Amino acid sequence: MTDKALTPTSDLQVGQVIDRGALPVAEVTGRVRRIQEVMKALMKEGTHYGTIPGTPKPTLYQPGAELLCVTFRIAANPRVEDLSTDDAIRYRVTMAAVSQVTGEALGEGVGECSSNETKYRWQRPACDEEFAETPDELKREKWLRGKNGTYKAKQIRTSPADIANTILKMAYKRALISMTRTVLACSDQFAQDLEDLPEEIREAVVGEDAPQKSPIAPPQRKSHPAPAPAQTEADGLLRVRAVKHCRYTKKDGGDGEFWALTFTDGREAATFDTAIAEAAAAFQKDGAIVEAVLETQKTGKLKVTELSRVMA
Repeated sequence: MTDKALTPTSDLQVGQVIDRGALPVAEVTGRVRRIQEVMKALMKEGTHYGTIPGTPKPTLYQPGAELLCVTFRIAANPRVEDLSTDDAIRYRVTMAAVSQVTGEALGEGVGECSSNETKYRWQRPACDEEFAETPDELKREKWLRGKNGTYKAKQIRTSPADIANTILKMAYKRALISMTRTVLACSDQFAQDLEDLPEEIREAVVGEDAPQKSPIAPPQRKSHPAPAPAQTEADGLLRVRAVKHCRYTKKDGGDGEFWALTFTDGREAATFDTAIAEAAAAFQKDGAIVEAVLETQKTGKLKVTELSRVMA
């Protein structure tokens, strides 16, 4: 027997870096470009992704995640954990990504949902009588924010069993989106599923993820006109350049809408007021010179509070 088997056969030198199979830069660049091409050619805002007011980038929806998985031939394999208790339905889904071409494991994403989340735990009673007949420990009155200010709403507990399938599907959706963003490294293009978060929590999350910007000017009161815009057009007058209708999913699961306005000085601002949006569209059509009162939100985004015509 010789000690030949103990003699190293590798030509690697001390300190030499071993190639672990990193993707070439050109391939990574091509993948990013392909995602952008899919967004432009196939994805529809409001269906595959959406821009939620106050968020720094689009939020990826389940149809968009499914479309990207088809594009890159990724098979989604879920593993479901039932973490339910006697009082709540709770599921955790781990979504494994596998290449349909090579069978290679590409990564995983995790999503969880519980019937104890506020939007699933409580519902409106059918009538005041139902609220009155509900045991005290299964009902509450909660302050909510509406278009005309705050108001108090009556709520009763939802039966967890009635929404078990909804909870499972939501955990699946969250895991799928998480996996897609991770495997395709597109978190810089798409935010997490922010449409599922209550507004006050969403603002905190967005505040952490938002890019650093220069200091924001203090909000403009209605009694004071907005500062003079930067002069970008030849005549130096402010006009509405574009009005875009956008949709998003509210925290209660309903559909919401807002309008994104772009002005000729480059500023962008949102409004939830249909009257302001209709006026902006009319001003854009006839090229009217306008005066806009803008308010800076906590997220740093601008909101249109007043829009008026100066001259046509």
